[in-house]
Amino acid sequence: MEQPVDVAETSFGPDDEMGYAPLELPRWIVLLEGIIAILIGLFLLFRPGQTTIFLIQILGIFWLAEGILSVIGGLIYSGNRVWKLLSGILSIIAGAVILMYPIYSSAVVLTLFVIFIGIWAVITGVVKIVLSFKGGGRGIGIIGILTIILGLLLLVNFAAGVLVLPWVFGLFLILGGIGTLIEGFRT
Repeated sequence: MEQPVDVAETSFGPDDEMGYAPLELPRWIVLLEGIIAILIGLFLLFRPGQTTIFLIQILGIFWLAEGILSVIGGLIYSGNRVWKLLSGILSIIAGAVILMYPIYSSAVVLTLFVIFIGIWAVITGVVKIVLSFKGGGRGIGIIGILTIILGLLLLVNFAAGVLVLPWVFGLFLILGGIGTLIEGFRT
């Protein structure tokens, strides 16, 4: 009979092989990712409404396809059948609604996303304030207060957040795309 290995006594040094290697992508894929990010960012800056509706429709297609595959998987495989079927049916409904009502669903998805960001910002701000009292410094506390204010502003007036969100994402995509291109040319 084999002796069980005590994990507490096992040590891992820097030379131990864990079987993981960094993901190395071909240079052209990194460059293509940067170009696509910049293009989507520019579309979000200059055509925010149409681009947002288009991206939400892509999300709807993804949810519809994922839902169909999840239902098929739930019917074929017995593991977690109920959850697969429930998840698949909800994804199919969400995808179908988005594709049938692209304008309304874009507003709903963006509103829910802004509300999520607002709640996340408030929680993150509270955590930062607690950390500042535990020795993190005044800077963390100030950032926590500003984060809470941002979260509350989004929760109080999420319509403004919905209107600004495409431009914010556009700027982030452009900056991220430029960074990706720089990294792609460096490798």
